Amino acid sequence: MGILQYRTINCLISMKVQRCFHVSPLAAASSQVPLSKFDKTCLPYEKLEKNLKIVRDRLKRPLTLSEKVLYSHLDDPLNQEIVRGISYLRLRPDRVAMQDATAQMAMLQFISSGLPRVAVPSTIHCDHLIQAQVGGEKDLKRAKDINKEVYNFLQTAGAKYGVGFWKPGSGIIHQIILENYAFPGLLMIGTDSHTPNGGGLGGLCIGVGGADAVDVMADIPWELKCPKVIGVKLSGSLKGWTSPKDIILKVADILTVKGGTGAIIEYHGPGVDNISCTGMGTICNMGAEIGATTSIFPFNKRMKDYLNSTNRSKIGDAAEQHRPTLFTPDVGCEYDQLIELDLSSLEPHINGPFTPDLAHPISKLKQSAEIAGWPTDIKVSLIGSCTNSSYEDMARCANIAKEAMAHGLKSKIPFNITPGSEQIRATIERDGIADIFRKFGGTVLANACGPCIGQWDRKDVKKGEKNTIVTSYNRNFTGRNDANPATHCFVTSPEMCTALAIEASLNFNPTNDKIKGANGKEFKLSDPFGDELPVRGFDPGQDTYQEPPEDGSSVNVIVDSKSERLQLLEPFDVWDGKDLIDMRILIKVKGKCTTDHISAAGPWLKFRGHLDNISNNLFLTATNAENGELNKVKNRLNNTWGTVPEVARAYKAASEKWVAVGDENYGEGSSREHAALEPRHLGGRAIIVKSFARIHETNLKKQGLLPLTFAEPTDYDKIQPTDRISLVGLKDLAPGKPVKCIIKHESGTTEEILLNHTLNEQQIEWFKAGSALNRMKQLAAGKK
Repeated sequence: MGILQYRTINCLISMKVQRCFHVSPLAAASSQVPLSKFDKTCLPYEKLEKNLKIVRDRLKRPLTLSEKVLYSHLDDPLNQEIVRGISYLRLRPDRVAMQDATAQMAMLQFISSGLPRVAVPSTIHCDHLIQAQVGGEKDLKRAKDINKEVYNFLQTAGAKYGVGFWKPGSGIIHQIILENYAFPGLLMIGTDSHTPNGGGLGGLCIGVGGADAVDVMADIPWELKCPKVIGVKLSGSLKGWTSPKDIILKVADILTVKGGTGAIIEYHGPGVDNISCTGMGTICNMGAEIGATTSIFPFNKRMKDYLNSTNRSKIGDAAEQHRPTLFTPDVGCEYDQLIELDLSSLEPHINGPFTPDLAHPISKLKQSAEIAGWPTDIKVSLIGSCTNSSYEDMARCANIAKEAMAHGLKSKIPFNITPGSEQIRATIERDGIADIFRKFGGTVLANACGPCIGQWDRKDVKKGEKNTIVTSYNRNFTGRNDANPATHCFVTSPEMCTALAIEASLNFNPTNDKIKGANGKEFKLSDPFGDELPVRGFDPGQDTYQEPPEDGSSVNVIVDSKSERLQLLEPFDVWDGKDLIDMRILIKVKGKCTTDHISAAGPWLKFRGHLDNISNNLFLTATNAENGELNKVKNRLNNTWGTVPEVARAYKAASEKWVAVGDENYGEGSSREHAALEPRHLGGRAIIVKSFARIHETNLKKQGLLPLTFAEPTDYDKIQPTDRISLVGLKDLAPGKPVKCIIKHESGTTEEILLNHTLNEQQIEWFKAGSALNRMKQLAAGKK
């Protein structure tokens, strides 16, 4: 028996013994409530209360809500160092969720671990590989055919290793989590950056890379740097056209795309009770756009109503019992930063283009567009996505569309609707909402991510053609939706998207402006209204869930060695104990470099399970500081220009190690771990930047790369693409100790600079072993 299996069995025995003694009636009642209708594991409130008491006795201070939930999941609450922003926490999440694009690599890594079954409840959700073309039914059918090999792999891998499988057409991972798995006090990790959506139900749901998911599924404590806590105090109530989306659009304006890095955003105050549960989910979902670790709301009646409506009343009742101790911030708790928002005076916002933190109140958008020279004619309006596809969102938009049609008007432009789940699709079909959208001129797409993640076969404009679209999605980086760098995408509420579709212009302000109806008479759109929850309850639609068998040992998981879509992983090489001398600079990136720039999505999603093939998209859309161009770098071996992947492969073939150099907030955006796997696979050894986004920095560490930051940000300017980089003294690599970097210029002169890192002792072992997965195998084999 391996160490990991032994640890899992020991843990289970220990938990069972603990539950036999010292159990209060309240805790005993909640411990009998399953996590979901698909799970046998029960609510962990007993354990959380016990752990929290230990932490309280140690810290002796009021705790924020997020601290309560996070610290009560500590692996060792008695001895764990707890210092916000400094210490690394070792945590025991309650569950793992993976979407199909990231699940491929996560499951391939889990298979490499050699373990027989996952240790915590885990699920796979097929939502990323369905391309929007003509409409939901046909697009889904096409996706099932094209992706048959991948779906079969995920389905059989789930069955073999004990992972629940949500089939294509089920819906978007975060909506399904909210409908079925999220609960107050949950600690969940998910292999998608918008996992924080579950904070709308009072859980701490955190986006991670697949290697982190493997740790948790393998029963290894998950590591997270102790987050700071940013409080957002809400007062007043939303009025008129203002929606929950506008809260996060305003917070993004205040904090910017990296203002939440290393922190949890915790919403509180009297204004919270004026937001629906799904509205809270919207706000938490888009917290990923400001770099936050996650976001959370305190448990309240709106959450309980949602739990009741989704047939989870027992969970709501149990959470109500624990609300004072677990799910409410303590009086007098302190935040590292406090933002106050009066919802009564908040104006509807539209953010963009090209970045989700460029905010414009609707009253100022026309002027901003004129000054900037943005195209004001809107070409397409899109609503839905994991951020805004609730029943309430759909109902409010249908209300706007219905009023416009009453005046003889329809959408002037293509209007695309993405239901968040099969349950939402079935319910809006039953209640006539989908039919209203179709009569309005809309197209109901498949229950999937679609255009939000670049899965959009757009035909109305040519690549390079300057145009504007509006969406209710969460991010709007260059080329994000349609792979067209000239598309100006603006993010706003679904209500605003619907209203703007009527006039098809950024110059239209539905809060004030009148519209001319078909009869020539002017009218003003009424304030949007829609039921928060369906009066007749939710229609579950088709059953799209596959439960794993109790024993999956006989299930065969086949990966064809000739496959273009799937590839079993080979271990990365172990560090040889020597300094990294005279490394090439593959690319010095200028400006914004998100995970989309490092590992493009869209058509590349089909290669997410094949590391070598997907590595051909490395840095395709990153701007090369040497020439200002995309995907064109100098091969220093022969002084010819080539694509970034081509040059990286040439260096690897010649055994030339290389580094990449980047700017601020490098790796922001998606949790996509391929942006870390690809550089490692193609011979990269270090990434040197001014600053990192949290998830990406962790992903780099997991794959054995050195994520380093300039001690002096201006040292970025000292490095030239023709230089050689040496990292010396690596045998003495230690937490908090800078790394010495020697820059050798083409002239032969050298400069010495210092590079900082956040590696702790365990993460340094990952580097030495070649990757976290390699280290896991070493430990399982009994190696120190």
